[in-house]
Amino acid sequence: MKDTDTLKEGIALYKQKNYSDSLAFFLSLPEDAAADSIEVAYYVGLCYTKLNRYDDALLYLEQVVTSEGEKSDDKIVVQRVLQCRYLLAVIYCITGRKKLADFELNKLLEIGYKKSSVLASLAFIAWEDNKVEKCLEYYKRALAADENNPTALNGLGYVLAYEERDLAKALSYCKKALSLAPDNAACMDSVGWVYYKMGLYSDAKRYLEQAHEKDRDNNLIVEHLQEVMSAAQN
Repeated sequence: MKDTDTLKEGIALYKQKNYSDSLAFFLSLPEDAAADSIEVAYYVGLCYTKLNRYDDALLYLEQVVTSEGEKSDDKIVVQRVLQCRYLLAVIYCITGRKKLADFELNKLLEIGYKKSSVLASLAFIAWEDNKVEKCLEYYKRALAADENNPTALNGLGYVLAYEERDLAKALSYCKKALSLAPDNAACMDSVGWVYYKMGLYSDAKRYLEQAHEKDRDNNLIVEHLQEVMSAAQN
């Protein structure tokens, strides 16, 4: 690696969660700076991801993934490549590029990287493709790998509730997810949704209002809240 002192300021800003200034620092580096270009791409990709600028993030994360860093003897370099591959998969999921996401996730699954999180992501893709049984299987495998994975707990609970298969178990999964991620709007939404399916509209409304307060731009939360409000009035 080249001189890492050159990047100290940008890395510090990133660790302070000052992603905009960190990004500006890395993008302003001169071409002849004594810095590893792949390390710069790594941090730029992370900053763009944190700022939800996914198309920009892809350009830099792909540079890291295609750098052959997985063959490196440096464990930090290898972990960064795997991290970027996982972020690529997540961004592909978010942006609807499910085949690309599926490809990246299965490669990570073969390696054994973040097994529970990878399986939970594959479950989400299966759910988006209306493959309910496959989705449930992936979520259960994710929890077998890590019983405290909040994403898998929340996802499994939500799907069970949506399919009205076992509402008591669905509530248990979603409540546990919320206890592990108490500020997560998606977990609040799922608990509210299970209560709605149980016909407990007052409890449902309380959790869905909390979810909406946390994430006002989430259309699914708005839809759930409107559905509960409508049911409560009838």
